[in-house]
Amino acid sequence: MRILLVEDDAMIGAAVSVALKDAAYAVDWVKDGVTAGGVLESAEHQAVLLDLGLPRRDGLSVLRRLRDAGSTIPVIIITARDGVDERIQGLDCGADDYLVKPFDVNELLARLRAVIRRQGGQAAPLLTNGKITLDSTTREACCGAVVEVLSAREFALLQALLLKPGVILSRAELEERIYGWNEEVESNAVDFLIHSVRKKLGAHLIKNIRGAGWMVEKPE
Repeated sequence: MRILLVEDDAMIGAAVSVALKDAAYAVDWVKDGVTAGGVLESAEHQAVLLDLGLPRRDGLSVLRRLRDAGSTIPVIIITARDGVDERIQGLDCGADDYLVKPFDVNELLARLRAVIRRQGGQAAPLLTNGKITLDSTTREACCGAVVEVLSAREFALLQALLLKPGVILSRAELEERIYGWNEEVESNAVDFLIHSVRKKLGAHLIKNIRGAGWMVEKPE
């Protein structure tokens, strides 16, 4: 799951980046509103964490442009602006959630999981296609009587597939959801992760569509 972090404060940005990576997210971090706008036009992310007091272009302007372009990507505002009017304005501009600094990183992660689930049409913290169940809070995957705790990247891979059951995801699409800009991706990285998940949960659960990519089945 790939997240765009838009934050100009170096200490906060670094701390949030580490927390996101530890929680199995790929993170791309930019520090001003103009760069954020360009990235949002050219790259695919599953959610945005957006500060408001940004250099070059204010966060609200970034958000308005994003929504005016028709994007429905989940956006959580993270800001020191704690007035009720600011919160109302942010939500009315199209934010999915609003979190005031200083915040507990575990609360940020919980809110992020919630907006991503809603975007994928899920309300509960469990992702499932009827055969595999994935708990986004514990990284536990269950298939029948088998329960395994996945590594961060194994979790990211299976989460990407379960958010779109029945949809074939190519190697490039999976790499985009698992790795950030500055992370080196080996040529067989996706194959290795799929092999690892299959070994833990069952070889039949992730299907290879030759020449196209991989998928998990839709719920029956």
